[in-house]
Amino acid sequence: MCSCPRSSCSERAINSLTATLSGARAARVFLCFALGYLLSYALRAVNAVIAPALVADMGLSNADLGLLSSAYFVSFGAMQLPLGVWLDKYGARRTESALLLCAALGAAVFASSSSLAGLWLGRALIGIGVSACLMAAFKAYRQWFPAERQSQLASWMLVAGTSGALTATVPVTMALPALGWRGIFWVVAALLLAVAGAIFFSLRGVERQFGGGAAKGGPVAADGGYRRIFGSAYFWRMGVPGLLVHGIFFALQTLWAGPWMTTVLGKSTQQTGRILFAFNLVLLLSYLALGWAAPRLVARGWNTHRIIGIGIGGMVLAQAAMLATSAPSAWLLWLLLAACVPVTTLVQSHVALAFPAALAGRANAAYNLQLFIGAFATQWGFGVAVDLFKAHGMPAPDAFRATLAIAIVLQAGALAFFTFNRAQADTSTS
Repeated sequence: MCSCPRSSCSERAINSLTATLSGARAARVFLCFALGYLLSYALRAVNAVIAPALVADMGLSNADLGLLSSAYFVSFGAMQLPLGVWLDKYGARRTESALLLCAALGAAVFASSSSLAGLWLGRALIGIGVSACLMAAFKAYRQWFPAERQSQLASWMLVAGTSGALTATVPVTMALPALGWRGIFWVVAALLLAVAGAIFFSLRGVERQFGGGAAKGGPVAADGGYRRIFGSAYFWRMGVPGLLVHGIFFALQTLWAGPWMTTVLGKSTQQTGRILFAFNLVLLLSYLALGWAAPRLVARGWNTHRIIGIGIGGMVLAQAAMLATSAPSAWLLWLLLAACVPVTTLVQSHVALAFPAALAGRANAAYNLQLFIGAFATQWGFGVAVDLFKAHGMPAPDAFRATLAIAIVLQAGALAFFTFNRAQADTSTS
């Protein structure tokens, strides 16, 4: 009988199983999950591009638009805690393919709706349906690939996601005149069905050979589960920036960046699409650059928390500079923001590493919950605040600036909390 700790035995078993997953099978696994995450991120970002068409067609206010877009985040966030359990119990293949069917239904509901309530329901179903796209991939990679491949696969997934955000800019802008926003969502519904089928059917053999299906025996959370995670001071040191920095950035990227370009900077819809494409391209390249640079900086003695603090500080300063100018070149400040954003991935990876491997999926899910609470609150709250400022006589551009100023103050507070909170991860049991 093995005398090593159960978690150590499990890790060795997983590593021995995954040692031979390579070549075409490894590429197929990655591509299936990457396509799902690409669509997830495109759906997260698409409202920033189609917002003018939605407003014109449906007569939505800024508050309505924020509420509509936030439906994705509130439903996505609500799924995170049960999702962590389902992934452990049923496996990544079954969980994600089933949820993607829900996303396809949501896209169809959105495309066929003629009321705000119908649009909200469709958007919420989409959020539920794509909630597993990143976490399921991480779960599968952890089980089917060796440990030394994990950071590389995580970086590639972020590149796939940012590619989805790129797809939601210029390509969608070009397709809008021909398909309309309804036609675009019908196309997305078909793509979601195709990816769900690919994951369920083409990965069945990999799952059967290398494991990762339904859990067998024993409670899923016998090791403390979410109680242990939410009771950790270090989790909150990282979770508060997730809530107020990462969450606010998601809300800006996926909705309010577009209206900022048109309302504050006076850009046309076509110009806005091109700017958002450049913004997401810089974000993609920055993810790649950080994936290359971060381990080298740490090897040279840089503390990871220091790198995170510098990056968040850069995000706050870039947004503060946006308040000071509306010059034609002011959109370049959004590229500076994009260059700083990838440090938020270091926050998320450190959350997972702060807990035993058996809790890594639920730790990621708990962090994602903070992120999407922040994104939901900002997407809706930003629109409400803009409308309130306008109702009190403030011009629309100034209303946008005042609202962003509030968001900047919140992020600066999160940076201070992160910087002066000295809680450290307890890696003795990880």
